[in-house]
Order: sequence, then C-alpha cells, then structure tokens
Amino acid sequence: MSFWQAIFLGFLQGATELFPVSSLGHAVLLPKLLGWSYDQSSPEFLPYIVLLHLGTAAALLVYFRQDWIALARAFFAAVARGSLGADPNERLALLLLAGTVPTAVIAGLFKKDLEKLFANPRLAAVFLIVNGAVMGTGELLRRQAERRRPAVGTSGAGATAAASTVGAAAREAAFAEERELGFGAALVVGASQSLALLPGISRSGSTITAGLLSGLSHEAAARFSFFLATPIILAAGLVEVGGLASTGGRLPRYLAGAAVAGVTAYLSVRFLLRYFRSGRLDPFAIYCVALGLAGLLLIH
Repeated sequence: MSFWQAIFLGFLQGATELFPVSSLGHAVLLPKLLGWSYDQSSPEFLPYIVLLHLGTAAALLVYFRQDWIALARAFFAAVARGSLGADPNERLALLLLAGTVPTAVIAGLFKKDLEKLFANPRLAAVFLIVNGAVMGTGELLRRQAERRRPAVGTSGAGATAAASTVGAAAREAAFAEERELGFGAALVVGASQSLALLPGISRSGSTITAGLLSGLSHEAAARFSFFLATPIILAAGLVEVGGLASTGGRLPRYLAGAAVAGVTAYLSVRFLLRYFRSGRLDPFAIYCVALGLAGLLLIH
C-alpha cells in the first residue's frame, strides 16, 4: 500500500477500534469501496493491522495510565495477601483478568481459521449489519430494563412518569459501575470480545452491549470495554507484529500509520467517555447497518 493509504488506515483504525463500528470490518470493506488494489490477503496485511492496534493500545494506556497503575498495585496486593481487601481496584483487577481469559483461549483456538475471512469484503459487510442489529437489540432490551428500574430520585407508583422527566444522568445512575459487576458477568462480557475476530463485529460494540445487559451504565460499560481491550490488543500485537520484519523499506510508512492510529484513538476515547454519560448505541447501530448494506450493494 502507498504511504497515504497506510496513513488513512491508521486514522480509520484509531477511530473505529474504540467506536463500536468494527475497525477490522472497515479495514476490509472500505478499501474495496474506494477501489484500492493492494492485496488484503498478503502476509503483511494482518501484521500491519495489528501494528495499528498497538498504536490504539498505547493510546489507551496513556489515557488510563493512573487507573492502570492503581490496578497493578491493587492486583499484586491482593495476590500477596491471598484475598480481596477493601480497595475496590482489587476487585476490578480480578474482574478484568476474568474477562480477558475467555477471549485469549478462543483466539488461540480459532484465530487461524478466522483469518481466512479477512479478505472477504462482502462477508465483512454482512457482519457489519449483524453488528448493528446486535447493538440495536441491546439498546431495546436496555430500554425495557430502564422502565422496570426507577431512575435515581424516583420511587413507587410515580417512578414511570418521573423517569420521563429526569435527565439522562439520573437514568444512568440507576445502573451499576464496573467495579460492581459480578465475576460471571465479567466472563460473559470478556468472552464477547472474541466476536471481534469476525470482520465487521466490533469489539467495543459487543462488550458495551454485553455490559449494558449485565446492568452497567453506558459510561461504565464503555470504560470496562476499554480496560478489557488493552491487554488483548497488546497481546495480539506482540504475537503478530513480527510478521512486519520482512517489509523492508515499507516499515516507516507502517509505523507512521500506527502513530496516527494512536493519536486518533486517544481523541476517540476522550470523546466516547463523555458521549456515553448520556448517549446510546443507537446511532452506531444505524451506521453499521447502513454501511453494511452499501457494501453489499456496491461491491461486485
């Protein structure tokens, strides 16, 4: 690929990895829609995409650096003690560990088979539609849960009427923070990450949706999703990035793309955490369905 194609894919990765719209689906589908001719089945393509993921992981580490320092200290304190203490970060660290294991196992077992799908843009378009449908269904179920659960500051028979007048902040406050998640729910949310091995299924979309269905607020579900993504993305990068060793003179453009991905991802996570204080997955679901349909109609 050319230098500018590499930069464009870096920008695309940085935005779409954290936005719930599937970075891999975009990387497979959009080049075909744009008429680019580079070979997506090349042995260099997947390592380059993984290198872009490393840029995203670096952005997450920088943005949540204070949280990760506190989580690391809490984890080792709990291990040394042999039990959970009063620090809520100890529980969160173990929840993240529990959520990471299922995806690591699934990826190890099925990654090679699923990589064969990466060069199929029509399949990516289908999975984008599925991704949108999953998020839309998740939000429908969440609205049902909101009607059953009074918003903060409301109670009794007047809860339903009052819920229509309270702000989004009160609506979200009726749901849990990530540290209150159960270990079984953390396993389910973590396992949902493995769906992102299918091009067109979003890691953040599937984990945020699973978090919502587990009773988290939108912001807490997004934050837990970003925490879960970091070790998985880093591990995938360390495994696959060695495939770029034979790229020779093309490596600088790939590194430039990774830098662009990191900057874009940092700005994306700042925006999304503010957005999910009151926003929903609906706009992203509509976008994924629309892009998937466009892909099916335009790609021949």
